[in-house]
Amino acid sequence: MKLSLRQLEIFVAIAREQNVSRAAEHLCMSQSAASNALVELERQFDCPLFDRIGKSLRLNSSGQGLLPLAGQLLDQAREIESYLGGGSLAPLTVGATLTIGNYLATLVIAEYMRQHPEAPVSLQVANTQSIVERLLRFDCDLGLIEGEVSHPDLRVEPWLEDELVVFCSPAHALAAAGRADAGTLSRQAWILREPGSGTRRQFDRAIVPGLGQFNLRLELEHTEAIKRAVESNLGIGCLSRLALREAFRRGSLVEIATPDFDLRRHFYVVRHARRHESRSLRVFRQMCDIVCGNAQRTAELALPFIP
Repeated sequence: MKLSLRQLEIFVAIAREQNVSRAAEHLCMSQSAASNALVELERQFDCPLFDRIGKSLRLNSSGQGLLPLAGQLLDQAREIESYLGGGSLAPLTVGATLTIGNYLATLVIAEYMRQHPEAPVSLQVANTQSIVERLLRFDCDLGLIEGEVSHPDLRVEPWLEDELVVFCSPAHALAAAGRADAGTLSRQAWILREPGSGTRRQFDRAIVPGLGQFNLRLELEHTEAIKRAVESNLGIGCLSRLALREAFRRGSLVEIATPDFDLRRHFYVVRHARRHESRSLRVFRQMCDIVCGNAQRTAELALPFIP
């Protein structure tokens, strides 16, 4: 065989980092060794894999075709190593959007670590767009996202039901009414998530067409920051019911019913369609259903479809 797993590991690291020095640091090797390994791989097959742009490397069409194949082979090799080493689960990287990462993924990871204390697992929390980009770059194994996504290289399946909720401060004029029609909502100052988040995409799709012109007062990247701003009566917001349940119980925020709009949505489990489905990924995926299913049945999450 002309190539080695180590060559592929170096190629994948350089492809992800788009920089030889960072890739070498990640692999605990010298920059010259990493660079020589890449040059030798390209020379062996007379097939350049990157376009050199200054000090940066960008995958060309050949490199883009090789990346998923190399990633899949390395995943399988790690699983073989795990099997030969006694059956422990291979390392797993999970990407989760902010609402899921803060309120759901930690429950799953805690149970996963309890049952498999020897299995390394890491959590990356970002918005939907960022998680999708990481999946496509093979930077994470599994994504738990709020926004709908369609990409030929991704396998997407519905996971849990959720609902967005419009809310305000108890001191806001709409708090006493407890409900508002589209005309009333169009006159309010809004505090919303940033573009690229699943929550914002759902808001733009479900509510914005019915409002016409509206006052976007603030865009914030974190749900807690939005809740604090709304509590300060700077405007009204729209977030997952999951993120608001404690504030509603305390009375620090008030739900505004919106009969003119259907704000139901799904959370999704996403993975790269061409990435090897390791045993650790399968175990974690099953645990997502078990842990969150149990939590739903015991009303721990207070999701909208729980009686």
